[in-house]
Amino acid sequence: MKKIFLLATFLMSFLQMRADEGMWLLMLIKRLNHVDMQKEGLHLTPEEIYSVNHSSLKDAIIQFGGGCTAEVVSDQGLVFTNHHCGYGSIAALSTPEKDYLTNGFWAANNQEEIPAPGLSVRFLVRMDNVSDRINAKLNNKMSPEEREKIIETEYKAIKTENSENGKYTVVVKDFFNGNEFYYFVYQDYKDVRLVGTPPNSLGKFGGDTDNWEWPRHTADFSVFRIYADATGNPAEYSASNTPLKPKHSLPVSLKGYQPDSYTMIVGFPGRTNRYLTSYGIQQMVYRDYPAWVQASKTAMDVMKKYMDKDQATKLNYASQYASVANYWKNRQGTIDAVLKNGTIEDKIEVEKKYLQWANTAANKDPYSGVLEQIDEYYKYVSNRNVERNYSSQLQRNAKYLGVAYTLGSLLKTYAEQDEAGKTEMKPKILANIDRIYEKFNINLEGEMLNSMVGLYKQKVDKSVTSPTLAAVDAKNVSNVAFSSIFATKASALAFVNSPDVAKIDSDPLKKIIDGYIADQKAVAEKYDSADERFQDNTRLFLNGLMKSQPEKSFYPDANSTMRLTYGKVRTLPERADRKYYGISEKDNYYTDVRGMVAKYKKGDEEFDLPQKFLDLMAKKDYGKYADPKTGQLQVNFLSDNDITGGNSGSPIMDGDGNLLGLAFDGNSEALSGDIIFDPEWQRTINVDVRFVLWVIEKYGNANHLINELKLVQ
Repeated sequence: MKKIFLLATFLMSFLQMRADEGMWLLMLIKRLNHVDMQKEGLHLTPEEIYSVNHSSLKDAIIQFGGGCTAEVVSDQGLVFTNHHCGYGSIAALSTPEKDYLTNGFWAANNQEEIPAPGLSVRFLVRMDNVSDRINAKLNNKMSPEEREKIIETEYKAIKTENSENGKYTVVVKDFFNGNEFYYFVYQDYKDVRLVGTPPNSLGKFGGDTDNWEWPRHTADFSVFRIYADATGNPAEYSASNTPLKPKHSLPVSLKGYQPDSYTMIVGFPGRTNRYLTSYGIQQMVYRDYPAWVQASKTAMDVMKKYMDKDQATKLNYASQYASVANYWKNRQGTIDAVLKNGTIEDKIEVEKKYLQWANTAANKDPYSGVLEQIDEYYKYVSNRNVERNYSSQLQRNAKYLGVAYTLGSLLKTYAEQDEAGKTEMKPKILANIDRIYEKFNINLEGEMLNSMVGLYKQKVDKSVTSPTLAAVDAKNVSNVAFSSIFATKASALAFVNSPDVAKIDSDPLKKIIDGYIADQKAVAEKYDSADERFQDNTRLFLNGLMKSQPEKSFYPDANSTMRLTYGKVRTLPERADRKYYGISEKDNYYTDVRGMVAKYKKGDEEFDLPQKFLDLMAKKDYGKYADPKTGQLQVNFLSDNDITGGNSGSPIMDGDGNLLGLAFDGNSEALSGDIIFDPEWQRTINVDVRFVLWVIEKYGNANHLINELKLVQ
């Protein structure tokens, strides 16, 4: 009976949802959203959006590289995504002699397209609801351990039942904090090749200064192609592979958009916490995120110091720096937005009403006391959570520790082998050493290790500090690394040529990482039971919250599964300090190339522009890509779609499923959006596909790519 009530609440809340809020599961569109979407401007049927047996919109949307979204735009497997999504692969393929990141790249034909090692894309084949199956075996009297064991058993069975002997990847996810469950069947393609990218000065125009800000003026796109074997199935890279023939590709619209034009975005949003309690938000903005911000900034400063000195280092660390900088600004912006928007106070009011409901006789079991236990949990784990943030940035940025951990385990196993075993392992070992040290700046990494360990020791509470790191001299830990087997490629190769188990066991850097990992495990074990109870309490809290507010709209948080969000093109409220570069405040839903030229600063790392681009701007040769209403080449535009990280590169489409542009960012005023949706301020920033095509054709001279597309005039 409880499950039936939950589902009814879920359906009713879907039907009451605002068009611009919510990230919807595609298989539920027909039952829950389609009528509303039609009223807003959708012309597709539910089956044209999501179908298992026929081609549909979902078949053109892919998860790109595990952390972004992309879309297939031709019947030859051509893919559009954001420049910042392709950034890591572009940087990895670049050298000072062939600097694709700085200068751009356009393949003239398939033979010139460059394989991107390690890059893969993922298609959704189908999904289904297994909530009844799993919940039938669960009850609220179970311990967290019992519950987890049953869920894990069902997960394994569902994966086995649907993988078709390994043909597909099957992922089972919980929704509503563990109240519902769905599985997703994917097909992964691993031969993905770089086709084209604008130079960094266009693809990342505005840099960190403009990131998360409006107005934006950036060509945030890159172009890749998916390759398959002769049967159209996934295959490792091979020269004999051919471009994928997709089930569906998106037509590309040249018609543009107007205020209130219907828009929808389909992609893989990463993570939201819309049902986080006030206690969780306070921990986040007062303790967790400040730690993240400080640790990120420390790492950025070290990288920047060495990147400014040397072009090779700049290329080698470009992707890491960009990623750290993006989250650094996001986390600080989230802190500012939460405090400015009164998010905590809003949550407290919601919780007051919940407590009134939970403390009535009818609802005490099992909901009374749950919120209070969540409050106690955050008090208990507060220092541990801060340590996690400093620790995560230490692990992410101090590469010497990671090298000693991963390569150290391999080298020890290698040293323990007999001669035949060593001979068999050696090629793998050498390949790993080449990969690890290929783009490794020793001096940068030494200073990074000192700085990050020093910050950790200074900021982390002694009750949760790693004893191993506490005993390290932070000013000289780099000297430990430099005296290690893992100091350089040469020292690692010397060990391979003369392996010695005792030597690796006594290596000073490996001792540090081994001790640190053991310390991390000990802390995790200390808090295991508290974390399990917390998961149980958050599940019960959300279950009760939904029951206590049947008039309120509830939808599942993002969790890296395919979602659709729909809304409209929309301006932002006026702000005194905005400069619109020739566009009136009432029309601030778009920007055009006049703004790029106005922002141009010769030689500036963030606002320089290529001379070729400036020459084309002087001629105003916009071709068929100028907007028919404004006569301008529009660059970026705003919509009120509900997105988050992971949606980068997602297609923003019109009511016919034609591509209008690529979602790539949000605005600073709504950086609290992962916690609460603010309909007044929340916006998606998109790159206009007409600007994308103009860059490809007019700037990149790659008209053959335009010819692949189905253009809608």
